[in-house]
Amino acid sequence: MRVARDARWRRGALAVAAGALPAPAFPEPSLWWWAYVALIPWLLLLRTADGGRRAAVEGWLGGAGFLLAGHHWLAPNLHVFIVVMAALLGLLWAPWGWLVRRLLGGAPGPGRAVAAVVTVPSAWLMIELVRSWEYLGGPWALLGTSQWQVPPALRLASLGGVWLVTVWVVAVNTVLTLLVAVPRARVPAVAAAVVCALVPAAAWAWAPLPRPAGTVRIAVVQPSVVVGPDVRFDTGERLTRELAGRDVDLVVWGESSVGYDLDARPDLRGRLAALSGRVGAPVLVNVDARRSDRPGIFKSSVLVGPDGPIGDGYDKMRLVPFGEYVPARSLLGWATAVGRAADEDRRRGDAPVVMDAGGVRVGPLVCFESAFPDMSRALVRDGVGMLVAQSATSSFQESWAPEQHASLAALRAAETWRPMVHATLTGVSAVHGPRGEPVGERLGTDLSGSAVYEVPLASGTSPYVRFGDWVVAAALAALLVSAAVAAGGRARRGSRGARGDAGPERAPLTRTASARW
Repeated sequence: MRVARDARWRRGALAVAAGALPAPAFPEPSLWWWAYVALIPWLLLLRTADGGRRAAVEGWLGGAGFLLAGHHWLAPNLHVFIVVMAALLGLLWAPWGWLVRRLLGGAPGPGRAVAAVVTVPSAWLMIELVRSWEYLGGPWALLGTSQWQVPPALRLASLGGVWLVTVWVVAVNTVLTLLVAVPRARVPAVAAAVVCALVPAAAWAWAPLPRPAGTVRIAVVQPSVVVGPDVRFDTGERLTRELAGRDVDLVVWGESSVGYDLDARPDLRGRLAALSGRVGAPVLVNVDARRSDRPGIFKSSVLVGPDGPIGDGYDKMRLVPFGEYVPARSLLGWATAVGRAADEDRRRGDAPVVMDAGGVRVGPLVCFESAFPDMSRALVRDGVGMLVAQSATSSFQESWAPEQHASLAALRAAETWRPMVHATLTGVSAVHGPRGEPVGERLGTDLSGSAVYEVPLASGTSPYVRFGDWVVAAALAALLVSAAVAAGGRARRGSRGARGDAGPERAPLTRTASARW
């Protein structure tokens, strides 16, 4: 009994470690290939689990390990909550672990192998879709985002969003697992491997492309780590003043670059208007302050021209749990005493805003809103020519967060065929063109300065913007069909058993027996 218990503990630890394996592919560009093999140890562990219940437990533990590794930089803010978060959200992988053993366990034949290549990635996608809900933390560290610097993967994103890239990556891992561990399924596995290779190749060769539509010159101002809103504003002002004569069309400041309500501080509003006149371009700032016209603290993108604010500002709609508000504060308010949780909840905006700036229509997003594909897609449907994300990441300078966050701009640009400017207060500022390609050099962590980018514009509507989350619908349909086939098979076996038609198929399934699909 003790030996069996020790073996279960060892397998549990292996499951956590296996789930954590994909994480290095997110921050390090040179490790993009790692995502295609990182799930194999986890899949091998699950297929050899001693029963479906054990596979579900190891799926849960692996999911917790995946979330802990991908979000470990949140530990200074969340403290013990990061473990609780990982443990709770890791439960989403429990059914996936059961499914992996159901399809890959034992010695699956060709039919079950083909079903695994379709169903295992579809089930993973459902997990990512559920955990992408903003109140569960949002779509951070989706497996598909690890491919942000791979042009064929970005082409896939233009067809089906980051969801299609995720399905592709998990499918490759599933196929390789079949090739390694299931000799009976190697013929269909080789065929599936060929399909996995042909999908991005076909997308690269035949997928539609955006049409060039000129360029705009965008300046990004990054003051880096400074203490206090006054020093931050002064630094941004000084750096912007140096852009005079550089023929820019728009200047972008990072998140929380202005710490006072501009209606309550006409002096700051006047200084911004004078800056716009000096550089000959509007300045897009982000105000993090208590509003004078509405109760509460908002994070607002405000476009300022030579005569003052232009049009309506945009109030951030999706807030970071614990960072900008505490869920169920009456129950979890004690989190502010053990971590860096928000002392006061920020308020949410009501609707997206399209701004006319520097000859291009701009769609502003704030902070981790750039992680949500639906927000950028909605802005493009509203007619924006360029996406702008204003971020800070000042709390996570020495972590993966700045690189992870900046990489999202490549996915959003490729999905929508619109360039994206990712401007940070401090962190990594980056610009990506309408195919997701990098534009110019990044502004790295701790660098105080500005950069001007010649940003290519594009016209046309990408398939993902046009058709939306069709990959999610297809994955759900695949799961429903698989469930119906499995239920039909059980019903047929049950009817044969009721007629007394006993045979070898009625023998109990063992770890070495071949389970029928």
